[in-house]
Amino acid sequence: MAILLDRLGRMAFRWRWLVAAFWVAVLACVGYAATQAPKAAGDGFTMPGIESQKAFDLMEQRFPGADAQSATARVVFVARDGQQLTSAADRAVIEKLVAEAGAGTQVATVADPFRTGAVSQDQATAFATVTFTARAADLTGASKQHLSDAIGRARSSGLTVEVGGDALATQPAAGGPAEGIGIAVAALVLLVTFGSLVAAGLPLLTAVLGVGIGMSGILALGHALGLSETTGTLATMLGLACGIDYALFVVSRYREERGKGRQAREAAGLAAGTAGSAVVFAGLTVIIALAGLSVVGIPMLTRMGLAAAGAVAIAVLICLTLVPALLGFWPDAVLSRKARRGVAAGQHERRGEGNRWARLVLRFPLPVLLAGVAGLAALAVPVIHLQLGMPGDEAKSTSTTERRAYDALAEGFGPGFNGPLVIVVDARGAADPKTAVGTISKAVAATPGVVSVSPARFNTAGDTAIFSAIPATSPTDEKTKDLVQAIRDERPGVAARAGATFEVTGSTAVNIDVAGKVQGALFPYLAVVVGLAILLLLIVFRSILVPVKAAFGFLLSVLAALGTVVTVFQEGHLAKLLGVEQTGPIMSLMPIFLVGIVFGLAMDYEVFLVSRIREDYVRNGGARPAIVSGFGHSARVVTAAALIMTAVFSGFITADVSMIKMIGFGLAIAVLFDAFVVRMAIVPAVLALLGDRAWYLPRRLDRLLPRLDIEGERLHHVRPAPPAAPEPEPELARS
Repeated sequence: MAILLDRLGRMAFRWRWLVAAFWVAVLACVGYAATQAPKAAGDGFTMPGIESQKAFDLMEQRFPGADAQSATARVVFVARDGQQLTSAADRAVIEKLVAEAGAGTQVATVADPFRTGAVSQDQATAFATVTFTARAADLTGASKQHLSDAIGRARSSGLTVEVGGDALATQPAAGGPAEGIGIAVAALVLLVTFGSLVAAGLPLLTAVLGVGIGMSGILALGHALGLSETTGTLATMLGLACGIDYALFVVSRYREERGKGRQAREAAGLAAGTAGSAVVFAGLTVIIALAGLSVVGIPMLTRMGLAAAGAVAIAVLICLTLVPALLGFWPDAVLSRKARRGVAAGQHERRGEGNRWARLVLRFPLPVLLAGVAGLAALAVPVIHLQLGMPGDEAKSTSTTERRAYDALAEGFGPGFNGPLVIVVDARGAADPKTAVGTISKAVAATPGVVSVSPARFNTAGDTAIFSAIPATSPTDEKTKDLVQAIRDERPGVAARAGATFEVTGSTAVNIDVAGKVQGALFPYLAVVVGLAILLLLIVFRSILVPVKAAFGFLLSVLAALGTVVTVFQEGHLAKLLGVEQTGPIMSLMPIFLVGIVFGLAMDYEVFLVSRIREDYVRNGGARPAIVSGFGHSARVVTAAALIMTAVFSGFITADVSMIKMIGFGLAIAVLFDAFVVRMAIVPAVLALLGDRAWYLPRRLDRLLPRLDIEGERLHHVRPAPPAAPEPEPELARS
């Protein structure tokens, strides 16, 4: 692999104009396709295999023309202080809005609160439900504007009018102002690391180009593949971070080879063959982890994972081709001013910070190991209390009308009113469907924790009915989860008495079912990821203990990150500092997605750091001197890469989308834990304690495993380094 990538890098360096023109042409073509493609639909969340989804499917089948996911707007009215909505003036305002809303296009029905009884006991709160004939993503601007104008006229009367539901829901910004700050911080870190504006700008340029191609591809294919804004945001997040980091490693290795006195083209080829080999493997682990999310069986998660995997694949391809080409345009400008003088004089760049840190860790390996493990384990403890769910309007900012509508309904009708359970009764085999539905309705109403049930609504054939049950607790309360389970547990006996069966659905039940499925898939997926990590690293490092150590470190970092997320987003510690309006369950999809991403990133640092240690060990021997030398070559660059990723991910903490905010925070924390605690402290401590045993591999297994040559061992034989001024021996090497 190293020799093949060396040739590719040298070719890209030589034919730089052609390579650069190719990638610009790709961006132009994909960008044009994006402008011509129809607008992507919404997320269209579905979850095959859960009861609530089966009930939705049954509703769509038995109630033709009535989409169970049709857009709705719940218009909430709150009377002035001390007054009631039943006064003649306020009632006239509400009835006028109902009439105006019903005259809008794409509107199926409008429920008058005074006819449906949607008025609170104190008559200070009421709501009108507007149901549309299309889903929220398919509503026209005219339909939305008509309802918005009617609401505006009602507000002008002095009533407090808020709107919930998905019809007029604001589309929150996926990123935030800190997104730009994250890129600026990345540029500053690159400038400090390289000491050259060109070297700092090159990774940013290639990463932005890769993200542009990836995002344009998502827009071009969004309608056909069901990709959404959230999908694109996560692809941007990973594409930008990985694109910068991968280019950083190649440019850094190029500068190192130039410091040894090599010519520019040869150095570009060696950088592609050595650091590029690590990039291929690291990128492959990220892609496999993201693509592996498809085995969980959640279509939305699959789309997010595949789109992000595509962005990472583009970042790898650009790193292996465009980065060497751009080095051909600026072969000396990417070097620092001091390094340019050194190269001109035939001198070599020296390194010190990584050596000193490695020596410090190797003096006290056991205390460093125990401190690192204990600290991460303590941060991981809150994972025990992890609760999964799908926060709704209650998690939004109080500045949004959706949150104010949620609060008004909870105050006027009770906390469970915002999360009604929908009961779908299949009475096709019943002798008397109406009696069967009545029996089931009475049984559900008698279940402890149910406040009330609505009248049943039958389909045209009269063999299927739906009604809602209002819980006494909020949608995200654990007692609501217990209530759903209790209703389902009572089903066999109730169905036997009624002669018909039923299923529980609605947004609350869907969220509970999704959380259960994800929680059940989380640990098997984690086991698969850890097993994959051990297998891949076994092939790369040709060692048994190094992969086990890497997998253990990954587990520590991901569990510590999840524990920190629980501490902030579920338990509320430091929540206000991050702009978290409401604590509650962790987004159901977030932990399993975090596991996949952190696995890839953790393997990135493991490969880039340990491959340099193994490279020195294979070439020169001596376990402890190899650790010092490997850290001397790579610690500074890995530190810069971690700071860049943290800066990019932190930019997404300001997002209004709860899942993006959680993932941005979780990834930023995970990168800090993995890079600075696991890779920079635990890894050298473990390697020091193991010594030569760290690189032991049974001969039989050595013969069976394929040789990938990530360290470029064969490449160094083909292209030996030119004579160099001797460097001072590391202290540990002399000892």
